[in-house]
Amino acid sequence: VSRRDLDEMHDAVRKAAIKDQEAAGVDVVSDGEAQRDNMIDYFTERLPGVQLDQSSKRFYYDFYDSMVRSKLATGSLGLAEEARFLSRFTSAVPKVSISGPHTLVKRIQNKFYPTEEAFALDLARVLNFELKELVKAGAQQLQIDEPYYSGFPEDMPWALKAVNTLIDGVNVPVTLHICYGNRYGKPSFEGRYRYLFPAILDTKISAVSLEFARRGEEDLQLFKEYDVPFQLGLGVIDVKSQEVESAALVADGIRRALEVVPAEKLVINPDCGCVRLPREVAFNKLAAMVEGTRMVRKELGK
Repeated sequence: VSRRDLDEMHDAVRKAAIKDQEAAGVDVVSDGEAQRDNMIDYFTERLPGVQLDQSSKRFYYDFYDSMVRSKLATGSLGLAEEARFLSRFTSAVPKVSISGPHTLVKRIQNKFYPTEEAFALDLARVLNFELKELVKAGAQQLQIDEPYYSGFPEDMPWALKAVNTLIDGVNVPVTLHICYGNRYGKPSFEGRYRYLFPAILDTKISAVSLEFARRGEEDLQLFKEYDVPFQLGLGVIDVKSQEVESAALVADGIRRALEVVPAEKLVINPDCGCVRLPREVAFNKLAAMVEGTRMVRKELGK
């Protein structure tokens, strides 16, 4: 398959993903990220200074073996096209996600920087330039995906410091998404979100997106225990199950969250990305998420 043919196929699927989200009633949409083979290689292939072993990847969703041997150079990764594509094909709020410094550092062999922290901070500097390019290209919201936090809670002092470096000077809302992994539709880690607190309170993010549909809701109490300055992205859709939630179930989860978090600080979203779900299942789950949210909005008079 030629690169041109592959790009055309990706674009067709991206348009379909956008229209599915619009038809489901989602307020903030992405392009579906069909053009990304996975959340690591899509970035390592573009990062100036990262070397890839092209023979190390046997399956599309697998990861390349990658390595950094010198200081990363600053330059465009070419992600701005995603924001332009979104702005062209949707009138909803366009949002683009990137993999965060901590997650990328955990997958790239470090043969140059003295510590993982130094590597992550320099990576955040490079990605900061890219975020600003995405905003210029039309992205109205951004998201940083950090699924590896839950596997390495001891890294939080420098991992969250890298987040502030990454979003410095970025003038659109930025969500930090933290889950327990979604590799081949299965969680990579277990545990609780308590390890994030109170360190996460010092970040300059606009929202933190956490998974609550699959796991217990006891961690909601953290938002009652601490004076959290940003919004909560409440995961109400289990993306690791093909069973479609009912709108009533979604609404019940939102109501319980509202006992802790005020409505103006609550954003409703799936636990994680829907990449491992069949298209029809993903659409029906999003539609249930939207309908459940509308039920609660009506109760609140909104």
